Amino acid sequence: MLADTLPSTTGTPIVATPLLALRRAEPSQGARRFGPFDAELQAGERIAVLGPSGAGKSTLLRLMAGELAPGTGQVLVDGRPLGAWPRAELAQRRAVLPQSHAVAFGLPVALVVGLGRLAREPDPARPQIVRDALRAACAAHLHGRRFDSLSGGEQARVQLARVLAQLWDVNRGLLLVDEPLAALDPALQLELMDTLQAYAHARGHALVAVLHDLGQALSSFDRLWLVRDGHLIDDTQPAGLAALPALERLYGVGLHGVPLPDGSIAVAPRRSAGTRQRP
Repeated sequence: MLADTLPSTTGTPIVATPLLALRRAEPSQGARRFGPFDAELQAGERIAVLGPSGAGKSTLLRLMAGELAPGTGQVLVDGRPLGAWPRAELAQRRAVLPQSHAVAFGLPVALVVGLGRLAREPDPARPQIVRDALRAACAAHLHGRRFDSLSGGEQARVQLARVLAQLWDVNRGLLLVDEPLAALDPALQLELMDTLQAYAHARGHALVAVLHDLGQALSSFDRLWLVRDGHLIDDTQPAGLAALPALERLYGVGLHGVPLPDGSIAVAPRRSAGTRQRP
């Protein structure tokens, strides 16, 4: 995707530096090859990363987060190589919610959420931000609990509160989330997806989410990144019903999409003679 252009007083367009850019980036990881990845996004964009299981979605997210270093190519944040950012400075620019929610020790919930604020010490606002982030993640009632006493869904909400707290008082940051709603019931999924969207919009954050829920991807995001066999095969696909043919090719299955009265989209697979069958 080409960088956005901005008007200037001289009449010459100004090319905006992408918030995040992948330039022929390949993670140095094991024998399997991923990439090279080429893509970019601007602050405020909402990107859903889609693809079959094992396609490389989480690997791509970890590369963008800096958890995997590029063996070749570059990952740039605000035009600066990711590896050149001091850790504390980067922690105030991007937050990551991984698939796993495990914590090694039985820490108090407030401390787990407060870990998102460590790069800001001293941080007098932390206690209030921790409470506000827990409330936003529908987890205010868990404030006095121990993390290891919580259910999987409760732990997921606490970890979501941690990343919300991390970028709570930041503008134009980068929020990377991997299956953020997988352990939650349908009502909480809807509420917390709305929370994520409103949170990112209010602060101008870019939101990149690895998802398996196609309805959420088509309804709540601006653009889709389609990943298959370790490669980003399309980073320009707008979200919406018009994306269904591309998704059918991506997953090898027929899809039926229905617009709902609230503006969201319901998507279901449909069986046909060409539907991929699993043993």
